[in-house]
Amino acid sequence: MKSNVKVANLINENAALKAELAEVKGQLSWLLEQLSSSRRKLFGASSEKSVYDQIGLFQEDTRIIPVSDPIPVPETGNQQSRHPKKRGEMGSRLPVGLPVETIECVLPEDNRNCPVCGGSMHTIGKEVARRELKIIPAKAVVTEYVRYAYSCRKCEESSDGSVPVIKATLPPQVIKGSLCSPETVAHIAVQKCVMGSPLYRQEQEWKRKGIPITRQTMANWLIRCSEDYLEPIYDELHRRLCKHKFLHSDGTTFQVLREPDKPAQNQSCMWVYRTSGDAKNPIVMYDYQPDKTKERPREFLKSFSGYLITDGYSAYHSLPDDITVVGCLAHVRRGFTDALKVIKKAEDRNGSLALIGKNYCDKLFEIEREANGKTFDERYAIRNKKAVPVLDEFYYWLTSIEPHVAEKSKIGKAVNYSINQWKYLERYLLDGRIECSNNRAERSIKPFVINRKNFLFATSVPGARAAAVIHSMTETAKESGLDPFEYLTYVFKTAAGVNLRENRNLIDALLPESAPTHCRISG
Repeated sequence: MKSNVKVANLINENAALKAELAEVKGQLSWLLEQLSSSRRKLFGASSEKSVYDQIGLFQEDTRIIPVSDPIPVPETGNQQSRHPKKRGEMGSRLPVGLPVETIECVLPEDNRNCPVCGGSMHTIGKEVARRELKIIPAKAVVTEYVRYAYSCRKCEESSDGSVPVIKATLPPQVIKGSLCSPETVAHIAVQKCVMGSPLYRQEQEWKRKGIPITRQTMANWLIRCSEDYLEPIYDELHRRLCKHKFLHSDGTTFQVLREPDKPAQNQSCMWVYRTSGDAKNPIVMYDYQPDKTKERPREFLKSFSGYLITDGYSAYHSLPDDITVVGCLAHVRRGFTDALKVIKKAEDRNGSLALIGKNYCDKLFEIEREANGKTFDERYAIRNKKAVPVLDEFYYWLTSIEPHVAEKSKIGKAVNYSINQWKYLERYLLDGRIECSNNRAERSIKPFVINRKNFLFATSVPGARAAAVIHSMTETAKESGLDPFEYLTYVFKTAAGVNLRENRNLIDALLPESAPTHCRISG
Protein backbone atom coordinates (compact mmCIF):
# COMPACT_ATOMS: atom_id res chain seq x y z
CA MET A 1 0.00 0.00 0.00
CA LYS A 2 2.80 2.36 0.95
CA SER A 3 4.61 1.55 -2.30
CA ASN A 4 1.55 2.54 -4.33
CA VAL A 5 1.41 5.87 -2.52
CA LYS A 6 5.11 6.43 -3.18
CA VAL A 7 4.64 5.63 -6.86
CA ALA A 8 1.67 8.01 -7.08
CA ASN A 9 3.68 10.75 -5.35
CA LEU A 10 6.59 10.19 -7.72
CA ILE A 11 4.25 10.36 -10.71
CA ASN A 12 2.70 13.63 -9.48
CA GLU A 13 6.12 15.05 -8.69
CA ASN A 14 7.37 14.06 -12.14
CA ALA A 15 4.34 15.67 -13.79
CA ALA A 16 4.90 18.86 -11.77
CA LEU A 17 8.57 18.95 -12.73
CA LYS A 18 7.68 18.44 -16.39
CA ALA A 19 5.16 21.28 -16.21
CA GLU A 20 7.72 23.48 -14.49
CA LEU A 21 10.34 22.56 -17.09
CA ALA A 22 7.92 23.39 -19.92
CA GLU A 23 7.20 26.75 -18.31
CA VAL A 24 10.89 27.50 -17.88
CA LYS A 25 11.55 26.52 -21.50
CA GLY A 26 8.76 28.82 -22.61
CA GLN A 27 10.18 31.70 -20.59
CA LEU A 28 13.67 31.00 -21.91
CA SER A 29 12.37 30.93 -25.48
CA TRP A 30 10.57 34.23 -24.94
CA LEU A 31 13.67 35.85 -23.41
CA LEU A 32 15.89 34.66 -26.28
CA GLU A 33 13.30 35.96 -28.74
CA GLN A 34 13.28 39.35 -27.01
CA LEU A 35 17.09 39.43 -26.99
CA SER A 36 17.24 38.59 -30.70
CA SER A 37 14.61 41.22 -31.48
CA SER A 38 16.46 43.88 -29.46
CA ARG A 39 19.76 43.09 -31.16
CA ARG A 40 18.10 43.39 -34.56
CA LYS A 41 16.65 46.77 -33.62
CA LEU A 42 20.08 47.99 -32.52
CA PHE A 43 22.28 46.53 -35.24
CA GLY A 44 20.02 45.16 -37.97
CA ALA A 45 18.43 46.78 -40.99
CA SER A 46 15.12 48.52 -40.36
CA SER A 47 13.74 47.77 -43.81
CA GLU A 48 10.78 45.41 -43.94
CA LYS A 49 11.80 44.09 -47.32
CA SER A 50 12.01 40.39 -46.59
CA VAL A 51 14.81 38.06 -47.64
CA TYR A 52 12.54 35.12 -47.00
CA ASP A 53 10.09 35.74 -49.87
CA GLN A 54 9.33 32.67 -51.97
CA ILE A 55 7.58 32.29 -55.28
CA GLY A 56 4.73 29.86 -55.70
CA LEU A 57 3.48 29.68 -52.13
CA PHE A 58 0.01 30.44 -53.45
CA GLN A 59 -1.83 28.88 -56.37
CA GLU A 60 -4.79 30.56 -58.02
CA ASP A 61 -7.05 29.25 -55.23
CA THR A 62 -4.69 30.94 -52.70
CA ARG A 63 -3.88 27.73 -50.83
CA ILE A 64 -0.46 27.41 -49.27
CA ILE A 65 2.12 25.18 -50.94
CA PRO A 66 5.50 25.06 -49.15
CA VAL A 67 8.34 25.68 -51.56
CA SER A 68 12.03 25.86 -50.69
CA ASP A 69 13.39 26.96 -54.07
CA PRO A 70 15.26 30.27 -54.07
CA ILE A 71 13.70 33.34 -55.56
CA PRO A 72 14.51 33.64 -59.27
CA VAL A 73 16.42 36.83 -59.95
CA PRO A 74 14.97 38.69 -62.95
CA GLU A 75 17.35 39.48 -65.77
CA THR A 76 18.24 43.14 -66.02
CA GLY A 77 20.09 43.14 -69.31
CA ASN A 78 17.38 45.01 -71.20
CA GLN A 79 16.53 47.36 -68.35
CA GLN A 80 17.84 50.90 -68.34
CA SER A 81 20.41 51.53 -65.63
CA ARG A 82 19.68 54.20 -63.04
CA HIS A 83 23.32 55.34 -63.22
CA PRO A 84 24.83 57.43 -66.00
CA LYS A 85 26.21 55.22 -68.78
CA LYS A 86 28.89 57.67 -69.82
CA ARG A 87 30.82 60.53 -68.36
CA GLY A 88 29.03 63.86 -68.49
CA GLU A 89 25.55 62.36 -68.86
CA MET A 90 24.39 64.03 -65.62
CA GLY A 91 24.85 67.44 -67.23
CA SER A 92 21.95 66.78 -69.56
CA ARG A 93 19.62 66.30 -66.55
CA LEU A 94 20.39 69.64 -64.88
CA PRO A 95 17.55 72.22 -64.78
CA VAL A 96 17.40 74.49 -67.81
CA GLY A 97 17.01 77.65 -65.72
CA LEU A 98 20.34 77.39 -63.89
CA PRO A 99 22.64 80.37 -64.56
CA VAL A 100 25.67 79.50 -66.67
CA GLU A 101 29.14 80.86 -65.97
CA THR A 102 31.33 80.61 -69.06
CA ILE A 103 35.09 80.25 -68.76
CA GLU A 104 36.90 80.59 -72.08
CA CYS A 105 40.13 78.68 -72.54
CA VAL A 106 42.32 80.42 -75.14
CA LEU A 107 45.90 80.03 -76.24
CA PRO A 108 48.31 82.81 -75.25
CA GLU A 109 49.51 85.00 -78.11
CA ASP A 110 53.03 83.52 -77.88
CA ASN A 111 51.71 80.00 -78.47
CA ARG A 112 49.66 80.80 -81.60
CA ASN A 113 52.44 80.14 -84.09
CA CYS A 114 52.00 77.31 -86.58
CA PRO A 115 54.20 74.32 -85.64
CA VAL A 116 54.81 73.65 -89.39
CA CYS A 117 55.54 77.01 -91.01
CA GLY A 118 55.70 79.33 -88.01
CA GLY A 119 52.91 81.57 -89.28
CA SER A 120 50.30 83.21 -87.06
CA MET A 121 47.24 81.04 -86.30
CA HIS A 122 43.66 82.36 -86.07
CA THR A 123 40.49 81.10 -84.38
CA ILE A 124 38.44 78.69 -86.49
CA GLY A 125 35.87 77.53 -83.93
CA LYS A 126 35.08 76.67 -80.35
CA GLU A 127 33.33 73.90 -78.38
CA VAL A 128 31.85 73.26 -74.94
CA ALA A 129 34.46 70.78 -73.78
CA ARG A 130 33.30 70.24 -70.21
CA ARG A 131 30.50 71.12 -67.79
CA GLU A 132 30.79 71.30 -64.00
CA LEU A 133 28.20 71.92 -61.31
CA LYS A 134 29.40 74.75 -59.08
CA ILE A 135 27.81 74.99 -55.62
CA ILE A 136 27.87 78.40 -53.92
CA PRO A 137 27.15 78.19 -50.16
CA ALA A 138 24.53 80.48 -48.60
CA LYS A 139 25.82 83.99 -48.12
CA ALA A 140 24.51 86.93 -46.15
CA VAL A 141 23.74 90.26 -47.78
CA VAL A 142 22.70 93.45 -45.99
CA THR A 143 19.76 95.13 -47.70
CA GLU A 144 19.56 98.89 -47.11
CA TYR A 145 16.32 100.73 -47.79
CA VAL A 146 17.20 104.29 -48.74
CA ARG A 147 14.11 106.46 -48.38
CA TYR A 148 13.89 109.75 -50.25
CA ALA A 149 12.17 112.82 -48.87
CA TYR A 150 10.40 115.39 -51.07
CA SER A 151 9.40 119.01 -50.51
CA CYS A 152 7.78 121.79 -52.56
CA ARG A 153 10.11 124.48 -53.94
CA LYS A 154 7.28 126.97 -54.21
CA CYS A 155 6.44 126.54 -50.52
CA GLU A 156 10.12 126.81 -49.66
CA GLU A 157 10.11 130.33 -51.19
CA SER A 158 7.03 131.42 -49.24
CA SER A 159 7.43 133.71 -46.25
CA ASP A 160 5.32 131.74 -43.74
CA GLY A 161 8.00 128.99 -43.40
CA SER A 162 5.62 126.04 -43.57
CA VAL A 163 7.15 123.57 -46.00
CA PRO A 164 5.41 120.17 -46.45
CA VAL A 165 7.77 117.18 -46.55
CA ILE A 166 6.68 113.81 -47.98
CA LYS A 167 8.78 110.67 -47.60
CA ALA A 168 8.73 107.62 -49.86
CA THR A 169 6.81 104.61 -48.54
CA LEU A 170 8.88 101.73 -47.21
CA PRO A 171 7.82 98.16 -47.96
CA PRO A 172 6.41 96.45 -44.85
CA GLN A 173 8.68 94.32 -42.67
CA VAL A 174 7.98 90.70 -41.92
CA ILE A 175 8.77 91.50 -38.24
CA LYS A 176 8.60 95.22 -37.49
CA GLY A 177 11.82 96.67 -36.08
CA SER A 178 13.80 93.49 -36.74
CA LEU A 179 16.77 92.63 -38.95
CA CYS A 180 14.84 89.59 -40.14
CA SER A 181 13.93 89.44 -43.84
CA PRO A 182 11.53 86.99 -45.57
CA GLU A 183 14.48 85.12 -47.07
CA THR A 184 16.23 84.84 -43.68
CA VAL A 185 13.31 83.37 -41.74
CA ALA A 186 12.47 81.06 -44.66
CA HIS A 187 16.07 79.82 -44.74
CA ILE A 188 16.12 79.18 -40.98
CA ALA A 189 12.78 77.35 -41.13
CA VAL A 190 13.85 75.14 -44.04
CA GLN A 191 17.20 74.35 -42.47
CA LYS A 192 15.49 73.17 -39.30
CA CYS A 193 12.28 71.54 -40.57
CA VAL A 194 13.45 70.18 -43.93
CA MET A 195 17.21 69.66 -43.59
CA GLY A 196 17.10 68.77 -39.87
CA SER A 197 19.68 71.35 -38.77
CA PRO A 198 18.89 72.49 -35.19
CA LEU A 199 19.08 76.16 -34.30
CA TYR A 200 22.26 75.72 -32.26
CA ARG A 201 24.04 74.34 -35.35
CA GLN A 202 22.74 77.22 -37.45
CA GLU A 203 23.98 79.60 -34.75
CA GLN A 204 27.46 78.10 -35.04
CA GLU A 205 27.36 78.36 -38.82
CA TRP A 206 26.40 82.05 -38.71
CA LYS A 207 29.18 82.72 -36.19
CA ARG A 208 31.72 81.21 -38.58
CA LYS A 209 30.56 83.79 -41.09
CA GLY A 210 30.95 86.55 -38.51
CA ILE A 211 27.20 87.11 -38.01
CA PRO A 212 26.08 87.01 -34.33
CA ILE A 213 22.55 85.60 -34.64
CA THR A 214 21.70 83.62 -31.51
CA ARG A 215 19.48 80.54 -31.40
CA GLN A 216 17.05 82.41 -29.14
CA THR A 217 16.69 85.16 -31.74
CA MET A 218 16.06 82.61 -34.49
CA ALA A 219 13.53 80.78 -32.32
CA ASN A 220 11.68 84.05 -31.66
CA TRP A 221 11.62 84.82 -35.39
CA LEU A 222 10.19 81.40 -36.23
CA ILE A 223 7.51 81.57 -33.52
CA ARG A 224 6.50 85.13 -34.47
CA CYS A 225 6.27 84.41 -38.20
CA SER A 226 4.43 81.16 -37.55
CA GLU A 227 1.82 82.89 -35.40
CA ASP A 228 1.39 85.93 -37.66
CA TYR A 229 1.54 84.44 -41.15
CA LEU A 230 1.52 80.64 -41.18
CA GLU A 231 -1.16 79.79 -38.61
CA PRO A 232 -4.00 81.43 -40.60
CA ILE A 233 -2.95 79.39 -43.64
CA TYR A 234 -2.66 76.32 -41.40
CA ASP A 235 -6.25 76.85 -40.18
CA GLU A 236 -7.51 77.08 -43.75
CA LEU A 237 -5.65 73.90 -44.69
CA HIS A 238 -7.23 72.21 -41.66
CA ARG A 239 -10.68 73.27 -42.82
CA ARG A 240 -10.03 71.94 -46.32
CA LEU A 241 -8.48 68.74 -45.01
CA CYS A 242 -11.64 67.84 -43.11
CA LYS A 243 -13.70 68.25 -46.28
CA HIS A 244 -11.99 65.22 -47.82
CA LYS A 245 -13.60 61.82 -47.50
CA PHE A 246 -10.42 59.73 -47.10
CA LEU A 247 -7.67 60.62 -44.62
CA HIS A 248 -4.66 59.00 -42.97
CA SER A 249 -3.36 59.56 -39.44
CA ASP A 250 -0.39 58.59 -37.30
CA GLY A 251 1.52 59.98 -34.33
CA THR A 252 4.86 60.03 -32.55
CA THR A 253 6.20 61.18 -29.21
CA PHE A 254 7.66 64.66 -28.73
CA GLN A 255 9.32 66.17 -25.68
CA VAL A 256 8.51 69.73 -24.60
CA LEU A 257 10.56 70.99 -21.66
CA ARG A 258 8.40 73.80 -20.34
CA GLU A 259 4.86 72.50 -20.48
CA PRO A 260 2.39 73.69 -17.84
CA ASP A 261 1.77 71.21 -15.01
CA LYS A 262 4.09 68.59 -16.55
CA PRO A 263 7.66 67.55 -15.74
CA ALA A 264 10.18 67.99 -18.53
CA GLN A 265 10.69 64.22 -18.80
CA ASN A 266 7.07 63.52 -19.80
CA GLN A 267 6.41 62.90 -23.47
CA SER A 268 3.90 64.85 -25.53
CA CYS A 269 2.63 63.85 -28.96
CA MET A 270 2.91 65.09 -32.51
CA TRP A 271 -0.04 63.80 -34.53
CA VAL A 272 -0.10 63.83 -38.32
CA TYR A 273 -3.17 63.92 -40.55
CA ARG A 274 -3.03 63.89 -44.31
CA THR A 275 -5.03 63.37 -47.46
CA SER A 276 -5.09 60.07 -49.30
CA GLY A 277 -4.17 59.20 -52.88
CA ASP A 278 -7.46 60.49 -54.29
CA ALA A 279 -6.72 64.13 -53.36
CA LYS A 280 -5.93 66.54 -56.20
CA ASN A 281 -4.19 68.95 -53.82
CA PRO A 282 -2.39 66.96 -51.08
CA ILE A 283 -2.38 68.30 -47.53
CA VAL A 284 -0.09 67.16 -44.70
CA MET A 285 -0.81 68.55 -41.23
CA TYR A 286 0.96 68.11 -37.90
CA ASP A 287 -0.88 68.72 -34.65
CA TYR A 288 1.05 69.17 -31.41
CA GLN A 289 -0.79 67.98 -28.29
CA PRO A 290 0.39 67.42 -24.70
CA ASP A 291 -0.82 63.80 -24.67
CA LYS A 292 -2.04 60.86 -26.79
CA THR A 293 -5.55 60.57 -25.38
CA LYS A 294 -8.59 59.80 -27.51
CA GLU A 295 -9.85 63.39 -27.23
CA ARG A 296 -7.03 64.67 -29.47
CA PRO A 297 -8.06 63.05 -32.79
CA ARG A 298 -11.71 63.56 -31.87
CA GLU A 299 -11.14 67.30 -31.51
CA PHE A 300 -8.99 67.67 -34.63
CA LEU A 301 -11.45 65.68 -36.78
CA LYS A 302 -14.67 67.08 -35.31
CA SER A 303 -15.76 68.46 -38.72
CA PHE A 304 -14.59 65.38 -40.66
CA SER A 305 -16.89 62.64 -41.91
CA GLY A 306 -15.51 59.73 -43.91
CA TYR A 307 -12.84 57.02 -43.77
CA LEU A 308 -9.74 57.31 -41.60
CA ILE A 309 -6.88 54.90 -42.41
CA THR A 310 -4.63 54.38 -39.42
CA ASP A 311 -2.85 51.84 -37.22
CA GLY A 312 -4.35 49.88 -34.34
CA TYR A 313 -3.99 52.59 -31.69
CA SER A 314 -7.07 52.45 -29.48
CA ALA A 315 -7.58 56.26 -29.43
CA TYR A 316 -8.88 56.09 -33.01
CA HIS A 317 -11.54 53.53 -32.08
CA SER A 318 -13.46 56.06 -29.96
CA LEU A 319 -14.18 58.45 -32.83
CA PRO A 320 -17.79 59.38 -33.73
CA ASP A 321 -19.90 57.02 -35.81
CA ASP A 322 -19.61 59.19 -38.94
CA ILE A 323 -15.88 58.36 -39.06
CA THR A 324 -15.12 54.84 -40.31
CA VAL A 325 -11.73 53.65 -39.08
CA VAL A 326 -9.81 51.45 -41.54
CA GLY A 327 -6.94 49.24 -40.36
CA CYS A 328 -3.45 48.94 -41.81
CA LEU A 329 -2.41 45.74 -43.56
CA ALA A 330 1.26 46.81 -43.41
CA HIS A 331 1.14 46.64 -39.60
CA VAL A 332 -0.18 43.09 -39.83
CA ARG A 333 2.63 42.10 -42.17
CA ARG A 334 5.17 43.80 -39.90
CA GLY A 335 4.17 41.56 -37.02
CA PHE A 336 4.78 38.38 -39.02
CA THR A 337 8.00 39.81 -40.46
CA ASP A 338 9.31 40.50 -36.95
CA ALA A 339 8.36 36.98 -35.89
CA LEU A 340 10.19 35.59 -38.91
CA LYS A 341 13.36 37.55 -38.16
CA VAL A 342 13.85 35.93 -34.74
CA ILE A 343 13.91 32.43 -36.29
CA LYS A 344 17.64 31.85 -36.68
CA LYS A 345 17.81 28.65 -38.70
CA ALA A 346 16.79 28.80 -42.35
CA GLU A 347 15.26 25.33 -42.27
CA ASP A 348 13.00 26.40 -39.40
CA ARG A 349 11.67 29.35 -41.39
CA ASN A 350 10.33 27.23 -44.24
CA GLY A 351 6.77 26.30 -43.42
CA SER A 352 6.80 28.30 -40.17
CA LEU A 353 3.66 30.08 -38.98
CA ALA A 354 5.43 33.43 -39.35
CA LEU A 355 6.24 32.74 -43.02
CA ILE A 356 2.72 31.54 -43.76
CA GLY A 357 1.19 34.67 -42.21
CA LYS A 358 3.59 36.93 -44.08
CA ASN A 359 2.79 35.18 -47.34
CA TYR A 360 -0.92 35.83 -46.88
CA CYS A 361 -0.11 39.53 -46.50
CA ASP A 362 2.22 39.46 -49.50
CA LYS A 363 -0.55 37.94 -51.61
CA LEU A 364 -2.91 40.75 -50.62
CA PHE A 365 -0.28 43.37 -51.48
CA GLU A 366 0.34 41.59 -54.79
CA ILE A 367 -3.35 42.04 -55.60
CA GLU A 368 -3.00 45.73 -54.70
CA ARG A 369 -0.06 46.10 -57.09
CA GLU A 370 -2.18 44.52 -59.80
CA ALA A 371 -4.90 47.11 -59.13
CA ASN A 372 -2.49 50.07 -59.20
CA GLY A 373 -3.07 52.38 -62.13
CA LYS A 374 -6.66 51.19 -62.52
CA THR A 375 -9.72 53.33 -61.87
CA PHE A 376 -11.21 53.24 -58.40
CA ASP A 377 -14.16 51.19 -59.65
CA GLU A 378 -11.82 48.68 -61.29
CA ARG A 379 -9.77 48.44 -58.09
CA TYR A 380 -12.96 47.80 -56.12
CA ALA A 381 -13.91 44.99 -58.51
CA ILE A 382 -10.43 43.39 -58.43
CA ARG A 383 -10.38 43.43 -54.63
CA ASN A 384 -13.78 41.80 -54.28
CA LYS A 385 -12.90 39.14 -56.82
CA LYS A 386 -9.37 38.25 -55.70
CA ALA A 387 -8.72 39.68 -52.23
CA VAL A 388 -11.91 38.47 -50.53
CA PRO A 389 -11.06 34.72 -50.88
CA VAL A 390 -7.53 35.36 -49.54
CA LEU A 391 -8.87 37.34 -46.58
CA ASP A 392 -11.42 34.63 -45.77
CA GLU A 393 -8.77 31.92 -45.76
CA PHE A 394 -6.34 34.15 -43.87
CA TYR A 395 -8.88 34.75 -41.08
CA TYR A 396 -9.76 31.05 -40.87
CA TRP A 397 -6.05 30.23 -40.56
CA LEU A 398 -5.56 32.89 -37.85
CA THR A 399 -8.42 31.64 -35.70
CA SER A 400 -7.33 28.03 -36.09
CA ILE A 401 -3.77 28.61 -34.83
CA GLU A 402 -4.58 31.20 -32.16
CA PRO A 403 -5.05 28.63 -29.34
CA HIS A 404 -1.72 26.98 -30.18
CA VAL A 405 0.64 29.98 -30.02
CA ALA A 406 2.12 31.64 -26.93
CA GLU A 407 0.37 34.95 -26.38
CA LYS A 408 3.55 36.91 -25.53
CA SER A 409 5.69 35.46 -28.31
CA LYS A 410 6.31 37.36 -31.53
CA ILE A 411 4.07 35.08 -33.56
CA GLY A 412 1.42 35.18 -30.83
CA LYS A 413 1.39 38.97 -30.85
CA ALA A 414 1.15 39.01 -34.65
CA VAL A 415 -1.78 36.58 -34.66
CA ASN A 416 -3.64 38.33 -31.83
CA TYR A 417 -3.12 41.76 -33.39
CA SER A 418 -4.49 40.54 -36.72
CA ILE A 419 -7.59 39.00 -35.14
CA ASN A 420 -8.27 42.01 -32.91
CA GLN A 421 -7.93 44.41 -35.84
CA TRP A 422 -9.79 42.27 -38.37
CA LYS A 423 -13.03 44.26 -38.49
CA TYR A 424 -10.99 47.37 -39.28
CA LEU A 425 -8.62 45.62 -41.71
CA GLU A 426 -11.29 44.32 -44.08
CA ARG A 427 -12.95 47.73 -44.44
CA TYR A 428 -10.61 48.70 -47.27
CA LEU A 429 -12.86 46.53 -49.43
CA LEU A 430 -15.73 49.04 -49.00
CA ASP A 431 -14.41 51.55 -51.57
CA GLY A 432 -11.78 51.50 -54.28
CA ARG A 433 -10.40 54.83 -53.05
CA ILE A 434 -9.46 53.41 -49.64
CA GLU A 435 -5.82 52.35 -49.33
CA CYS A 436 -5.08 49.03 -47.65
CA SER A 437 -2.21 50.40 -45.53
CA ASN A 438 -1.29 53.50 -43.57
CA ASN A 439 2.13 53.77 -45.21
CA ARG A 440 1.21 57.17 -46.62
CA ALA A 441 0.91 58.66 -43.10
CA GLU A 442 4.04 56.85 -41.91
CA ARG A 443 6.02 58.39 -44.76
CA SER A 444 4.69 61.80 -43.72
CA ILE A 445 5.59 61.40 -40.04
CA LYS A 446 9.10 60.21 -40.89
CA PRO A 447 10.56 63.67 -41.75
CA PHE A 448 9.55 64.96 -38.33
CA VAL A 449 10.97 61.86 -36.60
CA ILE A 450 14.29 62.33 -38.41
CA ASN A 451 14.40 66.04 -37.53
CA ARG A 452 13.50 65.25 -33.91
CA LYS A 453 16.64 63.12 -33.65
CA ASN A 454 18.58 66.31 -34.32
CA PHE A 455 16.80 68.99 -32.31
CA LEU A 456 15.61 66.46 -29.65
CA PHE A 457 12.92 68.61 -28.03
CA ALA A 458 11.07 71.91 -27.99
CA THR A 459 11.78 74.33 -25.18
CA SER A 460 8.29 75.84 -24.93
CA VAL A 461 4.71 75.21 -26.00
CA PRO A 462 4.78 78.08 -28.57
CA GLY A 463 7.93 76.51 -30.02
CA ALA A 464 6.22 73.12 -30.27
CA ARG A 465 3.22 74.67 -32.01
CA ALA A 466 5.47 76.54 -34.40
CA ALA A 467 7.27 73.27 -35.20
CA ALA A 468 3.91 71.65 -36.02
CA VAL A 469 2.80 74.54 -38.23
CA ILE A 470 6.11 74.95 -40.10
CA HIS A 471 6.44 71.20 -40.70
CA SER A 472 2.87 71.23 -42.04
CA MET A 473 3.70 74.00 -44.50
CA THR A 474 7.00 72.50 -45.69
CA GLU A 475 5.67 68.95 -46.07
CA THR A 476 2.54 70.13 -47.88
CA ALA A 477 4.76 72.23 -50.14
CA LYS A 478 6.94 69.19 -50.92
CA GLU A 479 3.86 67.08 -51.66
CA SER A 480 2.64 69.84 -54.00
CA GLY A 481 5.91 69.94 -55.96
CA LEU A 482 7.09 73.21 -54.43
CA ASP A 483 10.50 74.30 -53.20
CA PRO A 484 9.86 74.91 -49.47
CA PHE A 485 12.30 77.83 -49.32
CA GLU A 486 10.80 79.61 -52.33
CA TYR A 487 7.27 78.96 -51.08
CA LEU A 488 7.89 80.28 -47.55
CA THR A 489 9.72 83.30 -48.94
CA TYR A 490 6.73 84.00 -51.20
CA VAL A 491 4.34 83.74 -48.23
CA PHE A 492 6.38 86.05 -46.00
CA LYS A 493 6.95 88.61 -48.73
CA THR A 494 3.30 88.68 -49.80
CA ALA A 495 1.84 88.71 -46.29
CA ALA A 496 4.41 90.98 -44.62
CA GLY A 497 2.66 93.56 -42.47
CA VAL A 498 -0.81 92.12 -43.21
CA ASN A 499 -3.13 90.80 -40.53
CA LEU A 500 -4.27 87.63 -42.29
CA ARG A 501 -6.95 86.94 -39.69
CA GLU A 502 -8.65 90.17 -40.76
CA ASN A 503 -7.79 89.83 -44.48
CA ARG A 504 -8.82 86.25 -45.14
CA ASN A 505 -9.29 86.93 -48.85
CA LEU A 506 -5.48 86.88 -49.17
CA ILE A 507 -5.15 83.40 -47.65
CA ASP A 508 -6.38 81.59 -50.78
CA ALA A 509 -3.55 83.16 -52.78
CA LEU A 510 -1.03 81.94 -50.19
CA LEU A 511 -2.06 78.28 -50.25
CA PRO A 512 0.44 75.83 -51.78
CA GLU A 513 -1.90 75.08 -54.68
CA SER A 514 -1.92 78.80 -55.61
CA ALA A 515 1.83 79.34 -55.40
CA PRO A 516 3.43 81.06 -58.43
CA THR A 517 5.53 79.23 -60.97
CA HIS A 518 8.90 80.27 -59.53
CA CYS A 519 8.07 78.31 -56.34
CA ARG A 520 7.73 75.04 -58.23
CA ILE A 521 10.57 72.56 -58.56
CA SER A 522 11.78 72.52 -62.16
CA GLY A 523 12.20 69.19 -63.89
